[in-house]
Amino acid sequence: MHARAVLRDVAPRCTRAITVDHGSRSEPKGMPPPLQGIKVLDLTRVLAGPTSTMLLADLGADVIKVEEVSRGDDTRSWYPPSAPLSADAPEEASHLPPESAYFLAVNRNKRSITVNFKEPEGLEILHRLVKESDVLVENFISGKLAEFGLGWEDCQKLNPRLIYASITGYGQTGPFRKAAGYDVIVEAEAGLMHITGEPDGPPCKVGVAVTDIATGLYAHGAIMAALLSRQRTGQGVWIDCNLFESQLAGLANIASNYLIAGQEGSRHGTAHPSIVPYQVFPCKDGFIMIGAGNDKQFKLFAETILGRPDLPSDPKFSTNKARVANRQELVALITETLAKEGRDHWIEKLTGLGVPFGPINNVAQTFAHPQVAARQMITEVEHPRAGKIKLVSPAVTYNGKRMPIARPPPYLSQHTNEVLTELGYSAEEIAELRKKKVI
Repeated sequence: MHARAVLRDVAPRCTRAITVDHGSRSEPKGMPPPLQGIKVLDLTRVLAGPTSTMLLADLGADVIKVEEVSRGDDTRSWYPPSAPLSADAPEEASHLPPESAYFLAVNRNKRSITVNFKEPEGLEILHRLVKESDVLVENFISGKLAEFGLGWEDCQKLNPRLIYASITGYGQTGPFRKAAGYDVIVEAEAGLMHITGEPDGPPCKVGVAVTDIATGLYAHGAIMAALLSRQRTGQGVWIDCNLFESQLAGLANIASNYLIAGQEGSRHGTAHPSIVPYQVFPCKDGFIMIGAGNDKQFKLFAETILGRPDLPSDPKFSTNKARVANRQELVALITETLAKEGRDHWIEKLTGLGVPFGPINNVAQTFAHPQVAARQMITEVEHPRAGKIKLVSPAVTYNGKRMPIARPPPYLSQHTNEVLTELGYSAEEIAELRKKKVI
């Protein structure tokens, strides 16, 4: 058995106790990249689509990101912030803007090519890639790619085994099928904003584009399922994944409350509509999240933190149903008590008590969290234009080891010559295509 020691959190303004293993461990074995040999043609940009294809690339797929010739993915221009350029950056990329932090976040492990597929020679490049690919992922408005000869039916004729994943705002059918999809608009239209924010304040968007990210995760899972289906049937699949339905599914218990009981959702700030106390509380010098989700936890909290052993037996607070009914009174009592001391004082008292809690960390404090270092959740990679950059590591480990970041996020058109050569184009043909601005 490993010896264990309790250490204090070194993150700024946080003294939450942590347990650290000491002693030898065998080297994690990991898992061979399961998608090695799978080629993915990535016609997506911004966040939902690139998230899904990045996850496929993490698992070993050869993801070829096709970008617009002069500008590339929209997010390449979304800076500042951006990575500082290295003194020895490739001369061929000297005309490009700096590498935006946004683009770098969701494009690791991919190759980048630029193709104008509105031109016949460009469309021919895409058609060759379709024939060689296992998966195509696109996030154009429904029907748009079919206008260029790259729709599902066009590509299926070229490659009957192709998995074709369409990521849109509202899906391939219905009255909104031609509407563009934007995370913040779908957050508003599919109920999320209505339930986000303080009770007496206006609706709020979530701090990151969660609808985009959720859609990317759904698309990734659907593509993996389609690859398994193809193993059994030998046939490709058209996947219809969209922001609106992903967000509707993401309403979870709020949706169920309405469908089962006709209960309309509402804004509760950081609080929970069905559990009390379960929200952020102010301390003297910061904020802390408390989640006493059952009667046992509330008893511990009331006795040890509030110094009120009478509360658990008070009919107004003895059950969660009663606490929800008397929310205002209980929240006021807790707020008054916690405001008397600083955040670290309450962290120390809550540590090991058995009541869920957590400090409200800013981003710097989050990355200084000891769990980040212990789990190696930051990976440093060498970027050809920016030198050493830090990325968030893939979120999952397999047999104790993460999939590697084998490629840094590419600069625009970094791999065009390489990919076209693999397709059989000669150096002279590539030069001519570049001269015509097809690539």
